[in-house]
Amino acid sequence: MTAADTHRAIDAVWRIEAPKLIAGLARMVRDVGLAEELAQDALVAALETWPETGVPDNPAAWLMQTAKNRGIDRLRRLKLAARKEDEAAREIEAQLEAAMPDLEAALDDDIGDERLGLIFTACHPVLSTDARAALTLRLLGGLTTHEIARAFLVPEPTMAQRIVRAKRTLTDARVPFEIPPGEERAARLATVLEVIYLIFNEGYSATSGTNWVRPALCEEALRLGRALAGLAPQEPEVHGLLSLMEIHASRLSARVGADGEPILLLDQDRSRWDQLLIRRGLKALDRAEALAKEGKTGTGPYVLQAALAACHARAHKAEDTDWARIVGIYGALASLTPSPVIELNRAVALGMLMGPASGLEIVDALKDEPALKNYHLLPSVRGDLLKKLGRMDEARAEFERAATMTENEREKKLLLDRAKACAKPA
Repeated sequence: MTAADTHRAIDAVWRIEAPKLIAGLARMVRDVGLAEELAQDALVAALETWPETGVPDNPAAWLMQTAKNRGIDRLRRLKLAARKEDEAAREIEAQLEAAMPDLEAALDDDIGDERLGLIFTACHPVLSTDARAALTLRLLGGLTTHEIARAFLVPEPTMAQRIVRAKRTLTDARVPFEIPPGEERAARLATVLEVIYLIFNEGYSATSGTNWVRPALCEEALRLGRALAGLAPQEPEVHGLLSLMEIHASRLSARVGADGEPILLLDQDRSRWDQLLIRRGLKALDRAEALAKEGKTGTGPYVLQAALAACHARAHKAEDTDWARIVGIYGALASLTPSPVIELNRAVALGMLMGPASGLEIVDALKDEPALKNYHLLPSVRGDLLKKLGRMDEARAEFERAATMTENEREKKLLLDRAKACAKPA
């Protein structure tokens, strides 16, 4: 294996194992910031060692053992003046020494309590909502600071500062590593759901890189969503989110072509949609709607989004899609959680139902929305509506503008191809 091959292997291992590694370390040291630092130390050690020795048979166990050793070394080097701090250091060292006697069994555990514990810890109310979501994505989602910034539509330096401050705040507040009980768990649930959905979305439509989809992230979000449904079985929004993710995940294999090129929803071969995942999603939606009715809580945003996804899942052909129902659901969603992104999606649906001119009217009203200033789907949607109206020069310009705004190479090529298709024949 060449050095380049080894570095690619390390990157792949890190993407998969970092969340489990950080969660396990956080449980031991009770400090998410320190846990991430130790995990990064282990990554540096792997980059230094594996090109010479090769990738170990169990890279996850190697990383965990290395991180533990680095943690113990770091604590032993501390020069603590106060006796109380000295005792605390010895206590943490003892925890590290005793923790996880069977590393391989622990790392292969599918229950996921440690990772859910890390999500609930990172979603502590001592942090702002945005900080909770950003920190959890950083620690558990395998996302870079740049990717998280794109997901939140904020500058990367702003997001970097937010994550650093969040870790420091958790450390200073001595927030315990736990899945909280009862009412406290319910209070953090909305942010936990947001985080899991953002992880899924990054997998379903990657913000950057050479791949349009990252199935491993979708699988991790689904695993967390299923575990959360077990922890909170009476929460309709938990089942709503799970339904939404199951139905969207059913399209993953049809979402890209043989060479990894993107295939848009209406162009997909629906025979390739995973019917098992669709059935699971529809069952979760039925459960969510029944719980909302029983609890008289009203239909929440995730249940509504799952209902939207179900409209597509139930249509065997694109032309069978119930666009009237979709427009109505988007209207309910916009009333519940007003958002320019929801309005943009409603414009697409209205364009399919009433014609492109109707959709374009809504899109044009969104052109000056600050939150959509760098959102590539705004010019992309506008370009599609203009093309349908036969305004090819304007459509081409919009597709080209959208291509400059996305950092995903596959999506950029798709948009440039659409722009080229609008050009007048020579």
